Amino acid sequence: MIRPIRFCLLAMALGLAACTASAPVRHYTLLTPQGAIQPPGAPARFVIEVLPVSVPEYLNQPQLVVRQDDSGTLAVLDDERWLGPLDEEIRNALSAQLVDDLGTQDVAGLSWPGDAQVIRVKLQIRRLDAWPGKRVQLEAGWTLADARKPGNARLVCHGRFEEAASDGYPALVQAQQRLIAALARQIGQDATTWSASPQAKCGLSKAP
Repeated sequence: MIRPIRFCLLAMALGLAACTASAPVRHYTLLTPQGAIQPPGAPARFVIEVLPVSVPEYLNQPQLVVRQDDSGTLAVLDDERWLGPLDEEIRNALSAQLVDDLGTQDVAGLSWPGDAQVIRVKLQIRRLDAWPGKRVQLEAGWTLADARKPGNARLVCHGRFEEAASDGYPALVQAQQRLIAALARQIGQDATTWSASPQAKCGLSKAP
């Protein structure tokens, strides 16, 4: 009778270990890989100051949040997480893309260089929806202001962006990286035209 009892105990222990073992947690970033960044054109005549980004509370958590269908059902993915807080991930990715696109510097938290114009960028994420294996959508509003002239004219813009997403969560995050890059390009274009002419209007409100 001893051997069967030992066999049962061993089977129970192995079963318990299998149940308690958890899948590895994967971490992602919204920073675009360096090799995917296009070389900038002529450097901008201004520097930027990218402020902290506002993100809906239900999105601003460590886990990826995805849409399960078109009914609005959300799923929080415990094993798929952001490398840092989502608002900081978006701000850092936006800043890096703007710096590369415009050939300029983000002076947030730094001393302003000389008498260069400082374009302050304030971004509010309104939606960042992701349907795994289908698409990702971004809706955002941004405000541009001359930081050296507080209280003066501002440019307030809005945009909607969409990207196709292949199967798998890494591909989903890559699509979100492309969304942030497209958003940065639009903001960079708006900043360039507005810095040259305060009467300039926002660019397209919807990107393909």
